[in-house]
Amino acid sequence: MSLKLFDLSGKIALVTGSSQGIGYALAEGLGRAGARIVLNGRRAEAVEAAAERLRAEGLAVETAIFDVTEIGQVQSGIERIEAEIGPIDILVNNAGIQRRAPLETYAAETWSEIMRANVDSVFFVGQAVARPMIARGRGKIINIASLQAQAARYSIAPYTATKGAVLNLTKGMCTDWARHGLQINAIGPGYFETPLNQALVDDPKFTEWLKTRTPTGRWGRVEELQGAAIFLASAASDFVNGQIIYVDGGVLATL
Repeated sequence: MSLKLFDLSGKIALVTGSSQGIGYALAEGLGRAGARIVLNGRRAEAVEAAAERLRAEGLAVETAIFDVTEIGQVQSGIERIEAEIGPIDILVNNAGIQRRAPLETYAAETWSEIMRANVDSVFFVGQAVARPMIARGRGKIINIASLQAQAARYSIAPYTATKGAVLNLTKGMCTDWARHGLQINAIGPGYFETPLNQALVDDPKFTEWLKTRTPTGRWGRVEELQGAAIFLASAASDFVNGQIIYVDGGVLATL
């Protein structure tokens, strides 16, 4: 009986920014738990290639090509999914970017770009998906934050600001929408080997620092985020709301 709490059979899960990296891994995990996955991205070729890899595993996969930073595209994209694929039961707001530079030289246009990609997108997609969820009286929203919601590092202050915003927007979504039967939570990944972090993965000095800074002593593997996502997407978390689960190998637990 207890394992049925984690069964996502019959659910439809939209994962934004899911052609690679963390988004792809989360989509794969939800699909293996039984969900029908909707992959999202701006580049149709990359999204379709990711979909084919997941279908080769025997997973049920659809695609939705739209830019999460453009509200018009978001609204029409969500409407199409609801009309042609089915009601969205689970949303994973994963899409995001990283732009590194010293804060004193950070360009205003780059600040606007990272805010649109990392914060505006969570609001746009979250709101568009929540409206029909509210009408149905149920739904799961998982926002992807970061350990940088709690801790800064040199040259990523704007990214840190965006992930702090995602953390607090998650709390705000819970405050407004929990009364309608929705659960809205966040996952805070630590340092994972992803395309977003490739420059750091390729830096021997940084990797050595990371090994000494992280109690687990290594980079995270993206599949290690799947368990948290399945928990937050399933009935097992029906009374968990407005929370952030850090999956960071213990970084935030130690000085």
